[in-house]
Amino acid sequence: MQERQLEILRAIVDEYVATEEPVGSKAIAERHGLGVSPATIRNDMAVLEDAGLIKQPHTSAGRIPTNTGYRLFVDKIATIKPLSTAERRAIETFMSNANNLDELLARTAKLLAQLTKQVAVIQYPDENKVVLAGTANLARNSSQESAASIFPVLEALEEQVVLLKLLADANDQVRVRIGKEQAEKSLQTTSLVSVEFGGRGKTHGAIGVLGPTRMDYSGTMTTVNAVARYIGEFISEETRG
Repeated sequence: MQERQLEILRAIVDEYVATEEPVGSKAIAERHGLGVSPATIRNDMAVLEDAGLIKQPHTSAGRIPTNTGYRLFVDKIATIKPLSTAERRAIETFMSNANNLDELLARTAKLLAQLTKQVAVIQYPDENKVVLAGTANLARNSSQESAASIFPVLEALEEQVVLLKLLADANDQVRVRIGKEQAEKSLQTTSLVSVEFGGRGKTHGAIGVLGPTRMDYSGTMTTVNAVARYIGEFISEETRG
């Protein structure tokens, strides 16, 4: 696939995540500085569609990413965005004000849900216990989804065993599961970004962010990774103390 076609896929993902509206060639030409005409972009969009990376919803002239398109975006195109100064300060403040692990994880789950505008899930270190925050974000982020598709997700999130399985394969590298890559059938309309904290044979747990497949993957991956690092540092300090 040509570099320009990957850039067009990036533009479609970025536009669709931001607006939740199908993306047309004119919008890409006007806002993404690719230096080619809308007609050329339409030809490249046809290639992306033939490859199963984007699709045309209903009769709209625009296109939206498929789960395969999101997968390629995450694997080949997504760049880890640096945290803003405000985000770093917020994380540091939340961590420094926690008096114990229970308070730390409860506050961190709320913070993570606020920063990503998704559902935050944190597994206690070496325990079958999970903290959950931000389930209301799921409904807010699924305005075009039917209630029938949201309710099974909300019901699944009420089950501790489901939440534990959700984070069971987290490791020290940020991992992204998209749509049908989720093992739990009721969660296959969502994506999960997860990573382990602690590690190296020491006390460890895992954190994850769950949301619709129309997710800001780059930003979410950055935030999840940063928060996991802060939790690990807190635990290390507590262990030394």
